[in-house]
Amino acid sequence: MNREAEYYQTALTEIFTRIRGEMRAIERAGEVVAEAIARGEIIHVIGPGGHSNMAAEEVLWRAGGLVPVNAILDPGTNLIHGAKRSNYIERTPGYAQKVLDAYRVGKKPGEVIVIANAYGINSMCIDTVLEARRRKMVTIGVTSRDFADRLAPDHPSRHPSGKNLYQEVDHFLNCHLPYGDAVVEVEGCRQKAGPTATFCNIFTMNLLMIEAVKSLVSRGVEPPLWMSANLPGGDEANRAFEEEYIPRIKHLG
Repeated sequence: MNREAEYYQTALTEIFTRIRGEMRAIERAGEVVAEAIARGEIIHVIGPGGHSNMAAEEVLWRAGGLVPVNAILDPGTNLIHGAKRSNYIERTPGYAQKVLDAYRVGKKPGEVIVIANAYGINSMCIDTVLEARRRKMVTIGVTSRDFADRLAPDHPSRHPSGKNLYQEVDHFLNCHLPYGDAVVEVEGCRQKAGPTATFCNIFTMNLLMIEAVKSLVSRGVEPPLWMSANLPGGDEANRAFEEEYIPRIKHLG
């Protein structure tokens, strides 16, 4: 028996169970997403900083995923251009506003933006939600209350205001990131292994999208969903969506 593998699986299962305990909030946020899609709008999704970008990538052009998703994948915080560079930039106050400008986000009131960052405390996170509010957008936050509440107010990774993402969004979805992120103790090693943040973000994000699909069906609206391009007929099934949305979604073409 591999003790570490068993513990890691158990820890992730427990986190997923806690996230499922947030289903009422996820259902309400899913209705918000569905309402916007039913109006013909796109849903903006951003993971402000480092690995959080994967939450936005997860819902872009994804098999079984909603089509009208505008993933904001800023090169400045993407790890491919430098991990430490990403860390510097996500801590830079004022940076988020220009990223939203570049992606033409919030051009009219009521647009929906999902902000996914399990830590929920860096400058880009907080500036994104504050700027979205200024633009009269509806904000959904995928983040962890426990982590934010336990991190010291003067920690250098925090926004200068000390604000927490979960307190600033219109709809807070608790992804239950454990404090410290990594959860597996390896004998003889001081630092824990087995990170959890990406699992927390993506499980919560996909539950949100599933609830949006359910809400669309309940409204009598056919959910616009991608089919895997690797399945027979996938390219043909997706073609009409691609023609419609490539002009509207920056990273779809």
